[in-house]
Amino acid sequence: MTQLNLPPYQLRVRETNGRKQILDILRRKYVALTPEEWVRQHFIHYLIDHKGYPAPLLANEVPLQIGEKKIRADSVLYDNQLRPRMIIEYKAPTIPLTQKVFEQISVYNLLLHVDYLIISNGIDTYICKMDYDNQTYTFLEAIPDYQDI
Repeated sequence: MTQLNLPPYQLRVRETNGRKQILDILRRKYVALTPEEWVRQHFIHYLIDHKGYPAPLLANEVPLQIGEKKIRADSVLYDNQLRPRMIIEYKAPTIPLTQKVFEQISVYNLLLHVDYLIISNGIDTYICKMDYDNQTYTFLEAIPDYQDI
């Protein structure tokens, strides 16, 4: 798999029926090892191990619904009252982070109304802090530590 701009961690990978799988610690199961999943698992471990995000407040593949359409947010961080605070959208390392990706995560945010939006392909990462009072957002230089959000 591609080298990412994220710290390495102790991978738990297995092969079943000729297909590689990686352990998703949040879903507590092995999932298909796709390039996007490679990014997700590294990113989640980075948040937990280096930024102090509590694993019990993070969820992967969060189901959402817009009208009849069912969609899934890649990862969501909740606060202690289980209100969504952050949405994270992942792409494979070869997928550029374009306006279309921002539009995708913005649709999720219409439902969740979070404080932070993050998109990452493991190579590049963009972090937005939302300001709903002024109807603006600010790009941050780095992902804040959990204690700072």
